[in-house]
Amino acid sequence: MTQPALETRDLTIRFGGHVAVDSVSCAFHPGTLTAIVGPNGAGKTTYFNLISGQLRASAGRVFVYGDDVTALPAPGRTRRGLGRAFQLTNLFPNLTVLENVRLAIQARRGLGLNLWSVWSSHRELIGEAEAVLERIALTAKRDALASSLPHGDQRKLEVGILLAIEPEVFMFDEPTAGMSVDEVPVILDLIREIKRDRSKTILLVEHKMDVVRELSDRIIVLHNGRLAADGPPAEVIASPVVQQAYLGIEPAEVSR
Repeated sequence: MTQPALETRDLTIRFGGHVAVDSVSCAFHPGTLTAIVGPNGAGKTTYFNLISGQLRASAGRVFVYGDDVTALPAPGRTRRGLGRAFQLTNLFPNLTVLENVRLAIQARRGLGLNLWSVWSSHRELIGEAEAVLERIALTAKRDALASSLPHGDQRKLEVGILLAIEPEVFMFDEPTAGMSVDEVPVILDLIREIKRDRSKTILLVEHKMDVVRELSDRIIVLHNGRLAADGPPAEVIASPVVQQAYLGIEPAEVSR
């Protein structure tokens, strides 16, 4: 098997006496989409925060393509190829939709975050940003402030920013949360598109089991911060213990 794009070894974080993530060891390989599921409070988003550098681990290590990035802050891990879309939107609210995406492209090219510092490549950057907006179906709102967008469009814009930085590892934390039924297909189509690139690795925290069943190559289950199950989707979902105790659904729901 290929070298893992991402690996956690005994990753742990404690808040006082509470262990939110407890010695989780997992390897994630290029060309795979792993769904991370479990009940509320299981440690899924905290695990993401440890991987992406938003939280510092109490113990354990994080590796990106074999390099130990545990000591790196979030921006350093982004430069190593980790890309994170948050459960709550993480945008520049007072910039336009186009400017949000353009700044992401600018940062990826190492040109900094100054809106006015790259006149020599300004047109090229805008063209690339407009191509991203077309992919996320936000071209018509290119000049709107990010803060003025409805929640569903803000989610799409955040995914657009993630696409613009071109990470090797895509981390989606409930990407369709708060979106209407009509908006969800845009995000799912983008994830399917990324998945077709077998050089990319995708981690997906998701509560909607129909999405998990369709997209995932592998499911891991967290419960009370521990790794409770890890395997092929059909095997993990079919487990009565996982269905009832960890996913909060009855066996009959899975077979529908």
